[in-house]
Amino acid sequence: MARLTAATVVERVAIAAASAGLALAIGILIVGIAGYDPARFAAQLAVGAFGSERAVARTLRFTTLFILAGVAVAVAFRAGVFNIGVQGQFVVGGLASVVAIVWAAPALPTGPVGGVLLISFGLFVATVAGGLYGALPGALKAYADANEIITTIMLNFIAIGVGGWLVGGRLRGADATSVRTERLPEYVTFPRIVFDDPNFSIVGLGLALVVVVVVAFLMTRINTGYDMVTSGIQASAARYSGVNAKRTIVTTMTLSGMIAGIAGAVFAIMIQGYFTDPSGIGSYGFDAIAVSLLAANNPIGVVPAALLFGGLNSAGSHIQIASNVPVQLIDGIIGLVVLFVAAPELFRMAALRLGITGDDR
Repeated sequence: MARLTAATVVERVAIAAASAGLALAIGILIVGIAGYDPARFAAQLAVGAFGSERAVARTLRFTTLFILAGVAVAVAFRAGVFNIGVQGQFVVGGLASVVAIVWAAPALPTGPVGGVLLISFGLFVATVAGGLYGALPGALKAYADANEIITTIMLNFIAIGVGGWLVGGRLRGADATSVRTERLPEYVTFPRIVFDDPNFSIVGLGLALVVVVVVAFLMTRINTGYDMVTSGIQASAARYSGVNAKRTIVTTMTLSGMIAGIAGAVFAIMIQGYFTDPSGIGSYGFDAIAVSLLAANNPIGVVPAALLFGGLNSAGSHIQIASNVPVQLIDGIIGLVVLFVAAPELFRMAALRLGITGDDR
């Protein structure tokens, strides 16, 4: 039985691949049972995700946000702390970045130089705001023994509700025809290189990948990362080794919130150019939980997992327009992926029965 409790990296990759592949296969089968052409549906999945430059840009746009939000979840989950509040931290970070940029724009030069300065300032403010919003449930868990699942869920509702109230009231743009903030200056945007898409820049993806590398290095090569994992999983062992477990739990949630705040800023700067009612921005923070699960809470593994979910979301947008297959079937396929990933022991037990695992060590 010991073999069933400790998966190697290779096994985790195989589990994730098997989960995603089987979910896609069953999803396509369901499409056929529902009376639609499964071959056409599968083709539209591929075309919608990677069939054109526009489709690739759309896929990478989703992927960028899923990478950042997925890493935010993975940092906490890997440390044994359940941060279900990435959506709220995403909202806080995105709104804070827009407010900071709009406030600072008159004091800085225009053009590319001003754009770089304002984007840097907005990302910094988003990082701080998301980190502080993540630190709050961390402190409640560490010093008040509050259940972080409950507190982070409640903080999601607070961020969305208060954010919507602010965007519709005090922070609403003077010339806005909808519920949104002032639009960012035209020069405050990521450069459109490689892809000529108004809602995606390879710079945003590059920023996400830099975050992945930094977090992976922190979690595996720095003592702070080791302390985070130890404090979350075995607080008593951490205390015995001289680590302040409570402070480290707060640090973990703060780091997770900081990354979620960056995700919100990238969403606001790269995609929207303003910040709108948080209830309508999408469920990136919630979907990131599935991304992190598929990646076994490994920051590096989040990248291919985010690409899969980005492709599925991009294909869903395409299928809704190009075929008569209900787009809800895409959500069903994503749900199947989550279901299979949530039950990894099923796949590992099957592998044991078939004798395709390594020796028992």
